[in-house]
Amino acid sequence: MSNKNTGRPKGSKNKNLAEVNLSPFLLQLKGCILGTLRLIALKIKITYFVYDGALGNNAALQMIKQTGLHIISKLRHDSELYFPYKGEYSGKGKPRKYGEKVTLESLTDEHLCEEKTEGNIRTRIYQVQVWHKKFPNMLNIVIIVRVNLSNGKISKVLLFSSDLGLSHDNLIDYYKLRFQIEFNFRDAKQYWGLEDFMNIKKDQVNNAASFSLFMVTFSQILLPKVEGVKSGSMQDLKTSCRAHKLTLRVINSLGLNPDDFLNNDDLFQAAEIGRIHARK
Repeated sequence: MSNKNTGRPKGSKNKNLAEVNLSPFLLQLKGCILGTLRLIALKIKITYFVYDGALGNNAALQMIKQTGLHIISKLRHDSELYFPYKGEYSGKGKPRKYGEKVTLESLTDEHLCEEKTEGNIRTRIYQVQVWHKKFPNMLNIVIIVRVNLSNGKISKVLLFSSDLGLSHDNLIDYYKLRFQIEFNFRDAKQYWGLEDFMNIKKDQVNNAASFSLFMVTFSQILLPKVEGVKSGSMQDLKTSCRAHKLTLRVINSLGLNPDDFLNNDDLFQAAEIGRIHARK
């Protein structure tokens, strides 16, 4: 017996994937992006917005496009991607859009950008411009494939951008930058009080948060100038500065001349209890 409900309802129309309903999170993020652009757009031209896999979907891409930027993010490793159809037009109906499915076997030397082997790990980087059925526009995809030559295990990472002209190496480099942003927030929370302040008023919160993030930048400038701190460790930087300050206070409290001790580095080393990395 046939099922009369099979197929699309009569009179239904294709959904415009460029028209999306933004979630509260995406609306909030859009407001933050636009606010930031208003602050810095006159000084710096911003082209890309980089985020992790949480924005690896069409709604996020459309939201970023509404801000005038290109997105750089990551898709699920098992996302279904399709090469553009290159066959001849049959002459009937809408031209075919999707061609062969993108698999490791369908990737050729034409798509290969880089290849290297370190130890037992072989890494190949491919770049393709392909379709995803949940996105209205073609995507610029960088596929990073790592193979463990000792056991044959394969891992795959799919980075993407809405900018079809972005090269594979720049796309990877830009995506890496988001980790530094996360490290900055980690340092601000762990060392400079971003998660410790108890203010509730707008100006007080703004001042406390701004000071924490300012100290992250200032500490990065200060690190190369502090003798003995070569590792980039915030803990070592704070320990070293605290040791110098406390040592000088002790010298002053004893009525001694600090100039007689400033050249004695061993004195300061003895006070640097709490360092993670030892001095060389």
